[in-house]
Amino acid sequence: MTAVAPAVTRGGTNTGPGPGWGTVRTVLRVHRAALLVWGALVLGLSGWLVWLASVTADEGRANQEACERAGRHWCDLTFGTFGFSEPVGWIAVLTAHVFLAVAAFAGGALIGRELESGTAHLAWTQGVTPARWLTAKLAVPALAVALGATALVLVFRWVWTANQDLLWVTGWMQGEVFVARGPVTVAYALCALALGVLTALLLRRALPALGVSFAATWLLALFLADRRASLWPAASRTSATQVVDPPDGAWRLETGAVVHGRRVPNVEFWRCDGKGAEVWRRCLEDNGVTGFYTTYHPESHFWPLQLVETGVLLAIATVATAAAYQVLRHRTA
Repeated sequence: MTAVAPAVTRGGTNTGPGPGWGTVRTVLRVHRAALLVWGALVLGLSGWLVWLASVTADEGRANQEACERAGRHWCDLTFGTFGFSEPVGWIAVLTAHVFLAVAAFAGGALIGRELESGTAHLAWTQGVTPARWLTAKLAVPALAVALGATALVLVFRWVWTANQDLLWVTGWMQGEVFVARGPVTVAYALCALALGVLTALLLRRALPALGVSFAATWLLALFLADRRASLWPAASRTSATQVVDPPDGAWRLETGAVVHGRRVPNVEFWRCDGKGAEVWRRCLEDNGVTGFYTTYHPESHFWPLQLVETGVLLAIATVATAAAYQVLRHRTA
């Protein structure tokens, strides 16, 4: 079988399938400022985390030990601990919401501005097909976003895991921490890129596309955060005699009583408290309480929840990308 070389224009630009190196170089040149800002953000946050883990953490532990030797109370709230936990919390917020900047860039600068100014149409008349132009526009930032977000997640996980004793909020289920510690960060960024591109192709104006893509990804994140607990089946504990607590480190979802055979959350158990075992039992019977329950996600559900949410976001990104090609094909037919 004879290999067929890709077609080449007079200027050396690849005209075969794929984005072509000429188109990729154009994307890198046009958006080099944004790529440099993204790289600086990733390096800055990663460097800050390394500094906190290497320098600030040791200072915090030294302050804690000095406080405990002095016999003071609330030693976990010393300045050293505050100086570590507070910035780590802010880095988690920035990492978990970096996808909003990606959406704004994709809608406003990456696609919207070029459609509004006519630069895209000029490229299409210079031997670059619309499909190849869009492929390059998606591939280059997608690679940069995926690599940068992955680096942030890996550094954040290392710092978070190694310094639990200095953190105020250590629960794995906390919103920003949950996102910043797993692949869902990368999925949010890629989904934001795809939604921003689709929005820009639909609106064809930079500012409206920037605003709509920002709002759409923000609302999507709010929706998934609200539904996160239902993305994986929760565990349950029951008892016939006492209120049930979830295991240590678990994400408590609901605690309640079985009243007349029906689960009722947040029942006022205090009405039967402090009256002796026999009176307690009779009080429960008088109120129709036949047992207690609690539903929760154990810490082992971190990865199932992460992977399901990641899959949902990547599916949305795939659909948005396919829709973007369809819209571009329709507009340039």
